[in-house]
Amino acid sequence: MDKIIRVAIAGFGRSGCGIHGKYFATDPRFKVIAVADNLPDRRKDAVDMFNCQTYESFEEMIAKGGFDLLVNATPSPFHVACSKMGLEHGFNVIGEKPSAPTVAEFDMLVATAEKNKCLFMPYQNSRFYPFFIKMREVIASGVLGKIVCIRSNWSGFGRRWDWQTRQENIAGNLFNTGPHPVDQAIVLFGEGMPKVFCRMDSVQHGLGGDADNFCTVSLYGEGHPLIEIQISSLQAYPQGEMYNIQAEFGGLTGGPNGLKWKYFDPAKAPKQEFWKPWSKNREYCSEKLEWIEKEWTFDNSESNASGFKGLSAAIYENYYNVMVNNAPRVITLDQVRRQVYVMEEAHRQNPLPKTPRP
Repeated sequence: MDKIIRVAIAGFGRSGCGIHGKYFATDPRFKVIAVADNLPDRRKDAVDMFNCQTYESFEEMIAKGGFDLLVNATPSPFHVACSKMGLEHGFNVIGEKPSAPTVAEFDMLVATAEKNKCLFMPYQNSRFYPFFIKMREVIASGVLGKIVCIRSNWSGFGRRWDWQTRQENIAGNLFNTGPHPVDQAIVLFGEGMPKVFCRMDSVQHGLGGDADNFCTVSLYGEGHPLIEIQISSLQAYPQGEMYNIQAEFGGLTGGPNGLKWKYFDPAKAPKQEFWKPWSKNREYCSEKLEWIEKEWTFDNSESNASGFKGLSAAIYENYYNVMVNNAPRVITLDQVRRQVYVMEEAHRQNPLPKTPRP
């Protein structure tokens, strides 16, 4: 019989309720016994969903104890404090993104977990997107050859006027959306710490924000592909697919709904000799390559349990086995530490002006 993990959820908002809570309602291996949120209507929702104990603060809930796993789904400004307190009390902690705004704070959480002999598990669910898994499979097959440049675009157009637009709340596009593409970029980059170049801007339409809503960040390093990420709320027109990969023998493009890639077989390519001394007959080089073209499609609709909803199932499957069976982590602490470094360095390079609260 599967071991039952007793769960406490800190924060019952978009993530705590809409992602974690909805998943726990489907998996009998997890039993939600406590929820903390300072809004009464959210505490009522928790009782309706789980018939659990509720608290106004995560501090009170953690001090009371009686659970095995703390899911830290508090707003970003409380991520570090909530995770730290849970770990200090000896509970395993799953922490929502961003895990921490600085490497120093991330290292402190890892050290606190080790000291108290418990697990700190960052919640990076985008690692399990079916398209991302397939994309890594294509790259690993070697058919594209050397990967030179990877571009990903996570943009659209939209105005915001909530707490996610204020720097004081560890907010903005990079801290909010960024942990998804940066986590994927760290995996695609490979081992080692990337060099970082970033430019940000904050265009808040007079709605009271001061955090970034435009961010472009590049990761690079010798022996690694250049990886470019754009996260903009100011892109009124679409700009191709989410991903575009340039490689030695071809390329790949696509996103959550599917991928397509093409490549040529270098062994079957036309044989060419270098022109000397200059171009022949004043011509440009021209040849006809035989492209091998492939396609992969995926039903990414909301009704498909293997789409976004399936990300929770995949990450919790791994973390359940980490907790119960001492299985290896799919999401390693070193990978998340490098992600935190990238975001910290990006903000260091772009000290945006802070504005008074409206």
